[in-house]
Amino acid sequence: MDVTERETLDGHLQELRRGTVVLACLRLLERPGYGYGLLEELAARGFETDANTLYPLLRRLEKQGQLTSEWNTDEARPRKFYRTSPQGRQLATVLTDELRAIAAAVDALPGKE
Repeated sequence: MDVTERETLDGHLQELRRGTVVLACLRLLERPGYGYGLLEELAARGFETDANTLYPLLRRLEKQGQLTSEWNTDEARPRKFYRTSPQGRQLATVLTDELRAIAAAVDALPGKE
């Protein structure tokens, strides 16, 4: 694969993964977590994301009411912990069901190798 083909593929993969990161965050944050720890957990589970993408996403989801947050000041460095709200859990359920339906529809397409 040459450089142009690789760049094209990377762009398509980025588009495909963009929405799944929202779902992954909502599901992973059923247990409270902070940004850096979430970045590591996402990467460990195959959702490569950088901080410049994640932190604005967390703020947006919080503003939409999908996440709640609180500051933990017990340690030397304060950390903002996020948790999926009841509204966020409902959204995660809908998104999970939709993703499964999309995957099934793709599997049913011709040309599958």
